[in-house]
Amino acid sequence: MSVKGKEAVAAVLLSAAVVLGCKMSGGGNSNATNQPANTGAGTNTSKANMPPTQADSDGVIASGTGTEKEKPSAGKANVQGKAFYNEQPAAGVDVTLCEKFNRFFGGCSGQKYTTKTDAAGEYLIKDVPPKVYEGLTVRVFNTPYYVFATSGYINNAKYNIESDKTFFAPDTHLFKQDMKLVSPKAGAKVAASGSEVKWEEYPDAAYYKMSIFADNASGAQPEYDYINKRVDGLSYTLDKPLTPGSYNVKVEAFNGNDIKLAQSPGDIKFTVAGEAAKPAEATK
Repeated sequence: MSVKGKEAVAAVLLSAAVVLGCKMSGGGNSNATNQPANTGAGTNTSKANMPPTQADSDGVIASGTGTEKEKPSAGKANVQGKAFYNEQPAAGVDVTLCEKFNRFFGGCSGQKYTTKTDAAGEYLIKDVPPKVYEGLTVRVFNTPYYVFATSGYINNAKYNIESDKTFFAPDTHLFKQDMKLVSPKAGAKVAASGSEVKWEEYPDAAYYKMSIFADNASGAQPEYDYINKRVDGLSYTLDKPLTPGSYNVKVEAFNGNDIKLAQSPGDIKFTVAGEAAKPAEATK
């Protein structure tokens, strides 16, 4: 497979992880994410925390550095961090530290510690038992969705919380799931080529990324040029044919500093008309 193909496959896997990992158990209407973009007071976007750049080989993120709001009790630990939306403090959102976390089944489990961000988007979870925790999530305002507090990752990570110390978590940049697609509509049947993907303008968006994911079981085949395709307008006409079958479409909005603001719901499926390709027979 070409380098471009490998990169596109990686993008497909990461996007699938967002769909599986971003929604809390219990469901809900993604349009409920249509909340005020900046609920915090003031416009100070300075970041007190200096998070690590990546997890180690075991997926564990070590503490960054910062100024402690208060000391933990003896033998306990504190967790401190910041949440932003569109580079502004996100106030009053729920933050949960999870003893266990499974992206595919059950989400956050075991012992849970929850708090809310203050007017500056800062949070403090006090006096937790020191151990390695498997999840730290920030809720996207008053919705069933959340974003993982990780450093450059979209999946959950592990956090090594040490006794008598404050763990400084990576800054969390929230994004909403209220992008409005105009076409194709969910369940639509479209032509193999020449069809238009169109969406509504999103506030403060400088550009968009469009992705079309193939359902291989339906006979559809991925077109790698349609994975994370940057679009500076509000539509894109498919100039390469799609194999007959079923597809998912997603559009994401980004601001001028490449911070993600929103994405469309992950369940918008459409069908390309025609006879689907038959799966190749397994080699005997």
